[in-house]
Amino acid sequence: MVRRSESGQGTVEWIGLLLVVALALSGLGAGVGLGVPGADVARAIASTLVCAARLSATCDARTDRLAAHYGADAAALVREHAPTIRYHEGVDYLPVDPDRCREAACASASGSGDVWRTDERLPAMAFTRVIDCRSEAAEIATSSGTDCSGDRAGHLYVQYWLYYPDSRTEPWGERAYHADDWESLQVRIGAEVEGRASSHRSYNHGGGVRNWASDAGVLRKSGWGPYAGELHVSSASHAGHVDDDERGVRSTPAGRLRLIPIEPIGDSIGGDHDYAVAPPWLKEVYLDPEATGT
Repeated sequence: MVRRSESGQGTVEWIGLLLVVALALSGLGAGVGLGVPGADVARAIASTLVCAARLSATCDARTDRLAAHYGADAAALVREHAPTIRYHEGVDYLPVDPDRCREAACASASGSGDVWRTDERLPAMAFTRVIDCRSEAAEIATSSGTDCSGDRAGHLYVQYWLYYPDSRTEPWGERAYHADDWESLQVRIGAEVEGRASSHRSYNHGGGVRNWASDAGVLRKSGWGPYAGELHVSSASHAGHVDDDERGVRSTPAGRLRLIPIEPIGDSIGGDHDYAVAPPWLKEVYLDPEATGT
């Protein structure tokens, strides 16, 4: 048993023990041919153990959760490309965890400027998914049912899934109401970084009348375009786009958005799963990152 003394000897012993664990895991990864990805996961696990031991006041368990699941390289890209969410006038909710909130009251946030907690102190949250279609990683993705064929090859995709308790598409009011609104921002990383956002029945890059046909489902489009680290959320419906001159009345800074990997929890999110619309893991784009339907 390691005992923590006033002199800090226990802390030193903990550090030594964790370094041994990290080295052992890295060696195991190399021994079974895991190469660099295995070492990344080993380092991530060791980092998580350090957090559990509370050896660093600046340690962020959420960050380590990303690294433990995706490996250090992909986790860094997930954090780097997380969006600053800009809410247009009339957006009353923040994206929340449906395990903790599925009603308007707990998702509502008042005030202006930067906001990252609801009035009931729940954090703004995005569930993340990584689809890695780069070289050897593509074989792993394909074995799990993911489509990395064609133009998908060579790209890493990051999906940010946002949950709002409901959607009210203007100007149709209650006729266009539905509970459980899942929206997404998707980032495609290759030679360039591109983004697109879910908007009703398809995907958009910019806003405006140019998107009405795809919004209505008359046609579908990929929606990819240059990504500058922003997601713009339209009022009531929460339809999104990544390019807009309007700054919005409020925003959630990227660094304040809580990021949780969706893959290890999948359809356990939301209790009894009685969503009024298809959740992320039942959508075509969850396995095909180039799908054009939402």
